[in-house]
Amino acid sequence: MTGNIRNIKTTDLELKDRLVAINRVTKVTKGGRTFSFSAIVVVGNEDGIVGWGLGKASEVTAAIAKGVDAAKKNLVKVPVIKGTIPHEQEAKFGGAKVLLRPARSGTGVKAGGAMRAVLESVGIRDILAKSQGSSNPHNLVKATMAALLELRDAYMVSQQRNITLEKVFKG
Repeated sequence: MTGNIRNIKTTDLELKDRLVAINRVTKVTKGGRTFSFSAIVVVGNEDGIVGWGLGKASEVTAAIAKGVDAAKKNLVKVPVIKGTIPHEQEAKFGGAKVLLRPARSGTGVKAGGAMRAVLESVGIRDILAKSQGSSNPHNLVKATMAALLELRDAYMVSQQRNITLEKVFKG
């Protein structure tokens, strides 16, 4: 599926960042305890472009800033049609499994925690989502991104099959 990855340049984009999770890590040394922080951040323009990043530093603000920088280097384009996704999609990463289903207008984002941050950053307004297995935010973000990357709209299907857009719908 390497042909399905759609990298985006960060110039001319207004990206909003959302903090998914912060984790405090303790390292015990001869001199005592040393604390460091890791932050998972999702950035998106709420119009089909999203990316995620992980930042690690000795201070929370520095970890978040590093996470935002990492997320901006990792942007992808996702097909969003009328505020929802084009079709149902499942994906798995590590112990986390996610199921995304399109929903009619007015439903809202029915998703929890880490999935909600990713889906709202993309600009999806109506979706039904379920996470199964691990609730680890790292794996949930990666599984949600994997599911979003596998989405294809009718135009992409017609290009991949070398047929007209009309033939995609009428068979």
